[in-house]
Amino acid sequence: MFGPDWVEGCPSCSFVTDHLDGVIDHLKARDVTLVLVSRAPQEKLAVFKKWMGWRTPWFSSGGCEFNQDFAVSFSAAEVAGGAKAYNFGTIAPYGEENPGLSFFYKDPGGAILHTYSTYTRGLEVLLGAYAVLDRAPKGRDEANLPWPMAWVRYHDKYEPTTQGAESCCHNKTSQ
Repeated sequence: MFGPDWVEGCPSCSFVTDHLDGVIDHLKARDVTLVLVSRAPQEKLAVFKKWMGWRTPWFSSGGCEFNQDFAVSFSAAEVAGGAKAYNFGTIAPYGEENPGLSFFYKDPGGAILHTYSTYTRGLEVLLGAYAVLDRAPKGRDEANLPWPMAWVRYHDKYEPTTQGAESCCHNKTSQ
């Protein structure tokens, strides 16, 4: 989501976080706490979080192996060697930082238990924008892109549009 020497967070991971940030109060009502974890220093995370307008708690795992232990961060050598440790061994990591979501449970005795993880396409179920696009006439319209999420930008970095496409609800005479 945000590597230790990156200037900004990953746009695709930010797209996921945009979807999750709006539900944190609903999750809290069900005794679920959502947090973000990245290897970048806490100071960088705080600046980026403020820019994005997120409320979700975000912690730095810099200096520990948390991200490596849960198979979302890899060394340059692992990436270059095509290590098959990502996504339960089904694909090589995309780079040193990769998307993933893990769940933990704190039992009554205080033990922290890892209960679930998902990676890459497993995160799509959380993306309301994809749910809408999947029902739109052109769908995701990603076939001619270099990679499926190449169109994704930070939510404040899309080119402004001045006119909607012609449709049953909008045409040049209804402007």
